[in-house]
Amino acid sequence: MPRTGYVYDERYLRHQPGEWHPERPARLEAIHGRIQSNGLLESLVRIPPYAAPLAWVERLHDPDYIQRFREACERGRSVLGVPDCGICPESYEIALLAAGGVMAAVDAVMKGEVDNAFCAVRPPGHHAEKGRALGFCFFNNVALAALYLLEEFGLERVAVVDWDVHHGNGTQHLFEADPRVFYLSLHEDPQYCYPGTGYRREQGKGPGQGFTLNLPLPPGSGDDLYLQALEKEGLPRLQRFSPQFLLISAGFDGHQDDPLAHQNLSREGYQTMGRSLINLAREEAGGRVISVLEGGYNLTVLADCVEDHLRLLLGE
Repeated sequence: MPRTGYVYDERYLRHQPGEWHPERPARLEAIHGRIQSNGLLESLVRIPPYAAPLAWVERLHDPDYIQRFREACERGRSVLGVPDCGICPESYEIALLAAGGVMAAVDAVMKGEVDNAFCAVRPPGHHAEKGRALGFCFFNNVALAALYLLEEFGLERVAVVDWDVHHGNGTQHLFEADPRVFYLSLHEDPQYCYPGTGYRREQGKGPGQGFTLNLPLPPGSGDDLYLQALEKEGLPRLQRFSPQFLLISAGFDGHQDDPLAHQNLSREGYQTMGRSLINLAREEAGGRVISVLEGGYNLTVLADCVEDHLRLLLGE
């Protein structure tokens, strides 16, 4: 039975983007409450997060952007740059804690303390660009984890699979010229869905050409189309890349009952995708996989899908 790490901290609830905001603290309360009530928490290894060191964050994000973020929080601003990136005085510190939570999970896996991990962190990260907050995201948690694996632990090949319904523009752009990172995204067609990136023609740049694979799916796509795309195109490309570590940007907003998009994935569809990727990590990466929460805004669906995913990581 794999040892599965779990990153969660009540401080993540302190990021308050606004009463109207879908990326609300109740998301983590729903997840953590579920795994407490069903006894699953007892099977997990708690991993305490730490604030991501600025020296690492500055290797990924522009220092002037980091300073603008910090100052906006100190001055009591309510948004950072764009209206959907709501902030409060504690948002900067909590965003560092979210990024550091994923780094802590990397530490635990690479040191052999756990075999895999799930990071129930917020704010999410995959839309965050090098110098800009976007789409509820401020620091790119998964991208920082990939950089950390490459440059702190000396790995040569890291794969990021992003199944959030919205394309992870930030993660793609941060690594599109880097052949050490293979980025695979399954998302709603950017003609119809935020943020308008993630077309098939976007395949990387320069030395990274061919190391980005976007699989946009039309509105209304369900399990069949998602699984066909993953199994026929995604998994073979991942196998050819042969990653030493797999990171999953685990957004559950492609579910048929989620309010923020137009897809029709089921709970069973997410289970099948998760199982396929965990099996791939077992075959190619010694089982080393970390899943990081991104989107998912129906609280019941979110709790259901994270519970299922944790059970898969535990080998159930």
